[in-house]
Amino acid sequence: MSKKRGLTFVRRAPDNVTEELLAVLSSRASYEFKALFEIIFHNLRERNAASGGEDMLRLRVYEKLQSLVSQGAVTRTATGVIKKYRGVAARLLVLKAEMKVLRVDWKKRTLAKAALA
Repeated sequence: MSKKRGLTFVRRAPDNVTEELLAVLSSRASYEFKALFEIIFHNLRERNAASGGEDMLRLRVYEKLQSLVSQGAVTRTATGVIKKYRGVAARLLVLKAEMKVLRVDWKKRTLAKAALA
């Protein structure tokens, strides 16, 4: 028996880690991963959005960072063993706009659910 197409559950929630990465990398500075993670971890703690433990968060940040590198939103410069990451302004603006639309849509859905309850 074949599975019906189109009946999958898709939940696209705003991603706090990506939002913080975009915010930090929007500056014109270059960061090593350790320094970048410390800034993001501190910002997420302030927003009370850091969950799952520091090691898991470090892994998620690294995965998101590599995804941004592969999309062309972040450039990676390697000098010997040291790798530095820097945001590409034009691409980051596009990603920020997409994240903003996603956040607004998510808030509308949350308010609609609250009104029904």
